[in-house]
Amino acid sequence: MTSTSITPVANTPVVNRPNPVAVGTIVWLGSEVMFFAGLFAIYFTLRAMSPELWSFETSKLDVTYATINTLILVSSSFTCQFGVFAAERLQSRSTGWRPSQWGMVEWFFLTYALGAIFVSGQVLEYATLVTEGIAFDTNAYTSAFYFTTGFHAIHVTGGLFAFLLVIGRAFAVRRFTHKEATTAIVVSYYWHFVDVVWIALFLVIYVLK
Repeated sequence: MTSTSITPVANTPVVNRPNPVAVGTIVWLGSEVMFFAGLFAIYFTLRAMSPELWSFETSKLDVTYATINTLILVSSSFTCQFGVFAAERLQSRSTGWRPSQWGMVEWFFLTYALGAIFVSGQVLEYATLVTEGIAFDTNAYTSAFYFTTGFHAIHVTGGLFAFLLVIGRAFAVRRFTHKEATTAIVVSYYWHFVDVVWIALFLVIYVLK
């Protein structure tokens, strides 16, 4: 009796499956797009139905202040992406004092600081508007303004907590691996999303007259 053995075929292609965490995050962000689309619809409805109210209330907004705050948030997207580049090369910490030698932790700390400045700037803007008699329940426009920008600020705050978790995880593990890098990349998806949403909000609220 002869026996036959089956040997594995060499160079068998490996199927690269998409990361379930990244896919889940993208799907969830898709639902967030629909949520913010509803908020944008509120603004365009107000503009169409009450153009005088729109014109009167938008004239009270400090566009210069909002522009500076917007630039701070937009710059945080660049620092976040530099942190992703460092994570992709599995560099969690800096190898020197120069930014070109920074790791994911340093870039994400800077991103966190910029995001915190943006949220603080929004809180200061709210306080200024309230002292001028522009409160949440003043009229339909102010309600839409606080509701929309407030929800965005909550999303930014959620992103700040996510950065702290990623940074803490980098300190907790003995070796920074692709698993930790994937977490950093997923958080960057969310952060870029809230940045893009704010740019659209800024154009609709502060620029569109």
